[in-house]
Amino acid sequence: MSAEMQTPEVSLDFPHYGAARRAVGKVLHWRYRLFQQRRHHNTAVLERVAGFPLLILPGVLNPRLTRSGAFFATQLNAELFGRGSEVLDMGTGSGVCAIAAARYARRVVAVDITPAAVRCAQINAMINSVEGKIEVRQGDLFAAVEGQRFDVILFNPPFIYGTPRNDADRAWRSMDVAERFAAGLAEQLKPAGFALLMLSTYGDAARFLQQFRRYRLDIEVVAERSFVNERLFILRLRPPCPANE
Repeated sequence: MSAEMQTPEVSLDFPHYGAARRAVGKVLHWRYRLFQQRRHHNTAVLERVAGFPLLILPGVLNPRLTRSGAFFATQLNAELFGRGSEVLDMGTGSGVCAIAAARYARRVVAVDITPAAVRCAQINAMINSVEGKIEVRQGDLFAAVEGQRFDVILFNPPFIYGTPRNDADRAWRSMDVAERFAAGLAEQLKPAGFALLMLSTYGDAARFLQQFRRYRLDIEVVAERSFVNERLFILRLRPPCPANE
C-alpha cells in the first residue's frame, strides 16, 4: 500500500479556501468550461492515466483534466484487492478506476448512467486487454447490480448539488446521489467489504458526510491531495455492525 493510503484518519472538517484561492479556482474552472471542455466536446482524445492508455469519447469526463479520476486510479493497488475480490466501480465514466482495479481483482462490474460513458468504458477495457475481467452495465446507481454484493465499491460521485443540464452534466451534478448511495451501500457490500469514495472541496462534501453519518457508516480518510483551488479526499466507508460481522 502506498504511503498516502496508509495515512491515519484525519479531521473531516474540510478546509475553506480564502478569497484569493477561490478566485483562482473560478478562473481555472471557467478556463476548463470555455476552452478545454469545448475542445474535447466533439473530439475523442487519447490520454495516459495511471500508467495505461484511455480513449475519452465526446460527452465523457476526462479524468486527467478533472483530476479526481486520475488521482483515484493512482491510489488503487494490490493491497486493497484480494485475488478473488469482486469490485463495483460506480459512475465509471471512462472506466479509469475499473481498469486500475482489474489489474488486481478477479472481477469488476463498471456501471454508469450515460450511454456514452458505457461505450467509452467498454472500449477502454478492450484497449487495455481487461475486457474479460470487466463487465460494463448501464444503470442508475445500484439499480444495475440489485441483489449483488461486492468486496470493494469504488465511487467518484457528482460532487455538486444541483439538477444536471444534460447527460454529460450528470458526472458533475445530482440532487440526491449522496442520500441514495449512503442508504443503499450496506446492502451491496459483502460482510467484510468496504467502499472507497472520492470527495472534493470543490463540491458539497458536507452533504455526503451528513448522509454517511446518518446511516452510521464508519468513515476514514485514507488519501488526500491538495491543489491551488481544490483538495481531494478518498474516504473508506464501512457499514456499522452487525453488517461487517
